[in-house]
Amino acid sequence: MSDYAKLLDAGREAVMLASGVCREVQASLEQVRQITKDDRSPVTVADFASQAVVAKVLTDQLGKDVILVGEEDSKFLRQDEHRAHLEAVTAAVGDVFKGITADEVLELVDVGDGDPHHTSFWTLDPVDGTKGFLRGQQYAIALAFIERGEVVVGAMGCPNLPANFNAPLDAPDPKGCVYEAIKGDGAYEIVGKGPPTRLRRVDVEPGAPISVCASVEKAHSNVSDTDRILEYIKEHSGHATGEPVRLDSQCKYAVTARGQADAYLRMPTRAGYVERIWDHAAGSLIATEAGCFVTDIFGRALDFSKGRGLEDNKGIVCAPPRVHGLVIGAIEALEIRPA
Repeated sequence: MSDYAKLLDAGREAVMLASGVCREVQASLEQVRQITKDDRSPVTVADFASQAVVAKVLTDQLGKDVILVGEEDSKFLRQDEHRAHLEAVTAAVGDVFKGITADEVLELVDVGDGDPHHTSFWTLDPVDGTKGFLRGQQYAIALAFIERGEVVVGAMGCPNLPANFNAPLDAPDPKGCVYEAIKGDGAYEIVGKGPPTRLRRVDVEPGAPISVCASVEKAHSNVSDTDRILEYIKEHSGHATGEPVRLDSQCKYAVTARGQADAYLRMPTRAGYVERIWDHAAGSLIATEAGCFVTDIFGRALDFSKGRGLEDNKGIVCAPPRVHGLVIGAIEALEIRPA
């Protein structure tokens, strides 16, 4: 077994266990709110519990010197006024790791406070798509291993995402999906507890409608720029615009990779905004290995070597080759620049 395969085995187990924990927290939203007296607390509890579970699996399987760059640290949980949150997080993690203590949970959460300037490290978004989580809809646990500025291993749990394209995206699926990839070895989908199935993204035929994957929250991307791009493509290449596929989180990379949508565009909403590495590392590798091109809006490869942000990139374009070329061409022709 290659070193990357061992990393993927650990990453897969981590996101699967974290997905189960998040599913349980999401199923008891009102109960958690009553305990913590905070409307947003369920996603807070899920964030910390997910990060602690992932950290425990990685350190148990790969050693205590694991470097994990996550969204969270334990400062919030260590405050006396948030004791109820800590107790809820410890209970959630305890569903997987029996007998774990609050102090152990705090230590695990802080594993995620790693330095992203190492040659290689993991990066994690423990609950990507917080509003989707709170609505009981789509979110992801996104974990990736970065080596010398490139994503080489990715595992992404999508606990509520149905494998059936005809199933509604605004309701949780009982099985969910996991997506995984090793650089150069392809991308795979796991439905429930089933076997991995290879993802092979088929390009869009000339003239076929193009369906764009869009956020439920319109503030996450510049919708007017997206509309201009699609209108330009329609006028100059004959591709009609299909119905948008709306969902939160890095699940958008997955539905583009598997062919349910034809493009995921994240157009900058304001000047100076920098995408975070954990928001794109896992999803971008999975989509690339499935056969998509993933770049920024200027066609530049994503550079994960600059710390916690994609400092040298603006926005995201993820699509199969033909559509990617049409989108980048439209951006150039329309002279679209970050707001």
